[in-house]
Amino acid sequence: MRRNIIFELKSPYRDDMRITSFEFGSYDDPGCENSLAILGSTRGNEFQQLYSTSKIVEALRILEADGQIEKGKKIVVIPTANNYSFNLHKRFWSLDNTDVNRMFPGYDLGETTQRIAYGVFEYVKGYNFGIQLTSFYQNASFLPHVRMMHTGYENPEAAEGFGLPYVYIRNSRPYDTTTLNYNWQIWETTAFSLYIGETEHVSEECGDIAVRSVVNFLKANGICKGKPQSERKTELLKSSDLAKIKVQNAGFIKKLNIPGDRVRKGQIMGYIYDPYDHSTLETIISPADGTVFYAIADDLTYQKAVAYRIIKDK
Repeated sequence: MRRNIIFELKSPYRDDMRITSFEFGSYDDPGCENSLAILGSTRGNEFQQLYSTSKIVEALRILEADGQIEKGKKIVVIPTANNYSFNLHKRFWSLDNTDVNRMFPGYDLGETTQRIAYGVFEYVKGYNFGIQLTSFYQNASFLPHVRMMHTGYENPEAAEGFGLPYVYIRNSRPYDTTTLNYNWQIWETTAFSLYIGETEHVSEECGDIAVRSVVNFLKANGICKGKPQSERKTELLKSSDLAKIKVQNAGFIKKLNIPGDRVRKGQIMGYIYDPYDHSTLETIISPADGTVFYAIADDLTYQKAVAYRIIKDK
């Protein structure tokens, strides 16, 4: 294992910001294959993503010591690209509230977050595969899954190597063009976003899922020795496979289901209460038979917010 500082930002008031990477495999061989790049958190509230990436570093250190990484293969891991925001418990960049993951491929003469994105992207581009442990733009919990954008470059067959139950392909939107996943794909890296179920709360189970799925992927693609293990066949999901439940009222939300629960059409899944007098404003009803894929994590919700997404039975 080799530890590097890949980007440094000088600060006049506090310690300099440094982005650290860990290299594994044949990193001393100039002719080695750039096999896999992994990026953990880009936002200051992604505690689970940082924790899971640290567990991946630990697992790779053990695999390397045991001689399990194939000769001629190189793996790099960046636990976080935004430790400043972690220090202040802020989701976005602490000075101007911009999102590092909306600044790729970056600009070395631009604003601070553009420079950070540029430094990270210059280091991780050119790899065969890229994995980002990321979070959703809303506070929510998911079933663990791999997500890919539909850009014309996506490779859902390779995503099955993680051994997770679901691979979700969604249509890209204009603002996605500045994300790491999108730019990785444009620069011919097969990119995946790994959603492991939590963000602001650390779960040992989610950390274990992240490690197990990444090691499975390494084995499935010949980067590590051994055979991958999968608990069940991977199911490919598209937006049309999901039923979206939007609440019609703002207020306190009482959720009766969590991701993984089976629900029936017409089943009561929760309630919205008036925040002033606790009267019931709305009963949340399942529109289909299926499995809960997504659940809002906040206790107070906005009008028209998505409370649940359900994988409809086929």
